[in-house]
Amino acid sequence: MPMSTRPAALNPLFAPVTALGGIGTKTARLVEEFMGGAVLDMLWHLPTGIIDRRYRPALVEVEEGRVSTFEVEVMKHEDPKRRGLPYRILCSTEGGFLTLVFFRAKADWLTRAMPVGSTRLVSGQVQNFRDRLQIVHPDYMLPQAEFEKLPVVEPTYPLTAGLSARVLTKALIDALSRLPKDLPEWHTSTLVQKQGWGDWHGAMMQAHRPSDSGELDANHPARRRLAYDELLAHQLALQIARRERRRQGGRAFDGENALKSALFGLLPFTLTQAQLSALREIEDDMQEPRRMLRLLQGDVGSGKTLVALSAMLRAVEGKAQAAIMAPTEILAYQHAQNLGPYLDTLGVKWQLFSGRNTAKQRALALQALADGTVDIAIGTHALFQSDVVFANLGMVVVDEQHRFGVQQRMELSSKGGGVDILVMTATPIPRTLALTAYGDMDISVIGEKPAGRQSIETRVINIARYGDVASRLQALLDSGQRAYWVCPLVRESAESDLAAAEDRYQELQKRYGDAVGLIHGQMKTPEKDRVMARFQAGEIGILVATTVVEVGVDVPEATVMIVEHAERFGLAQLHQLRGRVGRGTAQSSCLLLYRPPLGRVAQARLATMQNTDDGFKIADEDLRLRGAGEVLGTRQSGMPYFRLVDLDAHADLMEMAQQDVELLMESDAYLTSPRGQALRFLLYMFRRDEVIGYLHAA
Repeated sequence: MPMSTRPAALNPLFAPVTALGGIGTKTARLVEEFMGGAVLDMLWHLPTGIIDRRYRPALVEVEEGRVSTFEVEVMKHEDPKRRGLPYRILCSTEGGFLTLVFFRAKADWLTRAMPVGSTRLVSGQVQNFRDRLQIVHPDYMLPQAEFEKLPVVEPTYPLTAGLSARVLTKALIDALSRLPKDLPEWHTSTLVQKQGWGDWHGAMMQAHRPSDSGELDANHPARRRLAYDELLAHQLALQIARRERRRQGGRAFDGENALKSALFGLLPFTLTQAQLSALREIEDDMQEPRRMLRLLQGDVGSGKTLVALSAMLRAVEGKAQAAIMAPTEILAYQHAQNLGPYLDTLGVKWQLFSGRNTAKQRALALQALADGTVDIAIGTHALFQSDVVFANLGMVVVDEQHRFGVQQRMELSSKGGGVDILVMTATPIPRTLALTAYGDMDISVIGEKPAGRQSIETRVINIARYGDVASRLQALLDSGQRAYWVCPLVRESAESDLAAAEDRYQELQKRYGDAVGLIHGQMKTPEKDRVMARFQAGEIGILVATTVVEVGVDVPEATVMIVEHAERFGLAQLHQLRGRVGRGTAQSSCLLLYRPPLGRVAQARLATMQNTDDGFKIADEDLRLRGAGEVLGTRQSGMPYFRLVDLDAHADLMEMAQQDVELLMESDAYLTSPRGQALRFLLYMFRRDEVIGYLHAA
């Protein structure tokens, strides 16, 4: 039976958090901002620690600082009657006396809760204060009739300001009581048995009620089961959406490739086999009457843009328009500089859309785009503003995908019918991470550099030799070459000893005067553009910068990259920075200045940079050193955000989910089998409602 609405069995999980005990309107706003507004969002918030209250020592044997539980007799209340002094309750227990301490206490309430002569079960962290054992604000003080209510092992959860542990724990106990018990199993019995997993209900209960710290481990069966649920829902949704995109159809660009042949005739070099192979894969997609969504991965300097230009020319030859979107004004302008001369020679009309356009220029450009006069548009995110209308958009190239969100990419593709999308990234991504971040895309890889591309000599240098490095720049300037000097900060901070770009700029300016320029992300775009243009023209020989120069900037005369405090940068970032040089014919070098002592990871990172310039090897090493979570940057635009998955611990589950979904798409593409129907529950649970609608074509 097709499900057009969420199954009723899941409705308790999607109730608002205000339905839970102790969550009022004010607390609900905190919870919603911190973890989400539904009961299920709270249940995805797993504990990260436990408090073990099973430790019940005699008082003479107690370990100070440890959470301990005692059965005590209340002997005396000491109310100081003075503000600022604590209220104390003296108790006796096995082996001595224990004091319970309360600040800003309500004496009346404590008198009623702990009457003299009564027996109570108290639990909390024991301290030694002036040779007296005490517990400040005990977690529990239970009468004899309620001794069994003490949670012997209590989970602890990440908190946010204003949300107390007691309120959250109480709400989660209520949330767990709402878990549906009889949901259909969406995994095969073979997988469940092989992995040693229980059912979903049992896994949720065990994850929230661990009996020891081992059950908090990401690779505990309950945690792995829940992580796999999330990964499977993610991969399944991606593949269903991908199939729907293809089913909707696109347009076939099956021309004679005359423009491509003419372009190749203009080039002073031939494309590499890797470039040609990637272009063939793209052209195969474009000649099919379906939408292309392909990721083009290529290391720094591998020639991705030329491959993209060839593909755009195929669309233009098919009487359609194309657009290439860059993440910054500088890179959009650079694309215009690099591609414009070829397009002019080929007779292809193009237009740069940027913040530099005057109102009149923009109006004329928009008109030319709308009436089809412009064949190729080059720009930034400004290309998907509402007033930008294409006459016949057929292809979009998105440069540096990680700088754009998926939503932005989709908005741009919606400006035409059946638009082909080619996404480019110079950040090599290991396969397991590519499956997670780009699972809805076909992937092409350019794995070699163009012939004649210079290797870059990389040296690791102690910052103590700063003076030598700075002095040697004179010879560089005398020869007409240029250098980047990258610092991690814009300006000096009292909290940091890192190099600041403004300070380094001033120091180098004293040596080299107007030959030094400064660029950083806090400058206004026109100002950055002016400085960059002067550097490209050779008016500036040394460009001091922050990582704003990391991606794509192309100055062939720049032969030296100096990175100060290189130990503070990630491998992928260092590799991108190094890729700014070695783009001309002269020998280039990269100097990584570090401040000792270096930690193990920093040493390994700098050694990797010195030993290889292969971006894919560097990406694998980055994954090993930093872990998948940091490499992907799951909060970055376009990257998935997981609640239950630990990208480092669960890397093997990514591959499993990918293979599982591939088999499903072959055997039960519209999820009509009993397992398929169960998987619909899973998709709803992870809010993949939009892809459920694509299943009704069955």
